[in-house]
Amino acid sequence: MNHFLDLSVAALNKAGEELCGDQVRVLRTADKTRVVLSDGLGSGVKASILATLTSGIIITMLREDVPLVDVIETVAGTLPVCQMRKLAYATFTIIEVDHRTYDVRIINFDNPPVFYFREGCLSDLKTWTETILGRRMTFSEGRLQNGDFLAAISDGVWYAGLGQTYNFGWGWENVASYMEAILSRRIRVAQTVVDEVMNHTRALYGDAPGDDASLVGLLLRGRQSAMVFTGPPIDKAQDAVYARRLLDFPGRRIVCGGTTANIVARQVGKEVDVLLSSLDEDVPPMGRLPGVHLVTEGILTLNQAIREIEAAQGDLVNLPDEHNGAIMLALELLAADDITFVVGQQVNAFYQNPKLPNSVSIRPNLVRRLVAMLQDLHKQVTVQYC
Repeated sequence: MNHFLDLSVAALNKAGEELCGDQVRVLRTADKTRVVLSDGLGSGVKASILATLTSGIIITMLREDVPLVDVIETVAGTLPVCQMRKLAYATFTIIEVDHRTYDVRIINFDNPPVFYFREGCLSDLKTWTETILGRRMTFSEGRLQNGDFLAAISDGVWYAGLGQTYNFGWGWENVASYMEAILSRRIRVAQTVVDEVMNHTRALYGDAPGDDASLVGLLLRGRQSAMVFTGPPIDKAQDAVYARRLLDFPGRRIVCGGTTANIVARQVGKEVDVLLSSLDEDVPPMGRLPGVHLVTEGILTLNQAIREIEAAQGDLVNLPDEHNGAIMLALELLAADDITFVVGQQVNAFYQNPKLPNSVSIRPNLVRRLVAMLQDLHKQVTVQYC
């Protein structure tokens, strides 16, 4: 089965603080996914700086493929200790997953233990401790299977509700039980678990978090792929080639643009059926075409989809409950793990009208903006111009 390691991250700032004292850094390559969660001592600016430095050192060394043992020795040797409280100025959790075997390795220094679920039930990884340069580290390892879920938290989640709902805070076991209840619904994306846990964390704090709180969730699941064909190719003789490439794509197939839709329609031997019921004040109507999951207008819809993704902060749950081309396009893109854009470069004279806003004047610029947004959301995106 073609798997994908779905990753979601969320954080809450301590009430009254502009900066979060927790920092999460993600490094994805073709071979591995590496995540670092660091919690700076205290809160606010100082904690944010400490966590940023710690996570930055770790992720930079991992980017250079420095062995994990050397990374840990470097960080353990440089992290100062608060002399008054005898605590490290920053704690951290490192998660590394190999994309070929889905072997996972975890190193935890003074953060709450990582959660691991198999078939929706809390399970154990092989775990042991080592002392490195006087610092006690916890190591865990195992091999992920389809449906397995991993989560790492800062202690702000653990202590949610301290002195209010709970005498000693929410607690690790209660957080685990809450995650199990969510996973029992056979959720399909990591973001569902992360959002629900963090919403409950906020509620336990009475909407005024007493500490920075962060959660990283990783779910191994089937890959969801999408291809977007937008704009006619420069060479008209290649129309059929790119239309067939879209129709043969094994994932979600999307067409953006009236001319592009007609190119695909000729290959299918059908006409585009315009869905007037989807007409919106700001977005042209969608279309219907056999073999294609979504057909929209081009430039205007792409531009509005970017706005919808920005307004939803990259979370498909936050998209408006409306049925127009821009929202449906945003939904398809946010639901996909890897996205291929096939961008035709034949110039449409209408969209070169100098009276139109710059934001909708050139298709490649819109695609570049969209690609950057999706990559920031940890999507794997490729672009081919034709």
